Amino acid sequence: MAEKKVQTEKKTVVTAGVYDVLRRPIVSEKAVKLSEGNAVAFEIAMSATKADVVHAIQAIYNVKPTKVNIVVAKGKVKQFRGRSSGTQRTVKKAYVSLPVDAKLDLETNI
Repeated sequence: MAEKKVQTEKKTVVTAGVYDVLRRPIVSEKAVKLSEGNAVAFEIAMSATKADVVHAIQAIYNVKPTKVNIVVAKGKVKQFRGRSSGTQRTVKKAYVSLPVDAKLDLETNI
């Protein structure tokens, strides 16, 4: 007798580590233009990978991203009143493309 294989959808569980991956959504002109094309920008942890970002988006927002791009923006050197200099912090960003029918409510989940 042949056994039927039943595929069940794997549910991702939200853990404390998931919230450490996505630091905050980025709100800028570029991010607003991306949102018109159904994409979102996040600041992420420096140790986070693309797989970590995909897992965090699925767990928090219940949406599977179609594509994730990661950029590391190096901190610039700035001078303060011509005397002392310092550096801005280095930031790792994730640009997440979403399916056409998906919408994220960023105000409620983070």
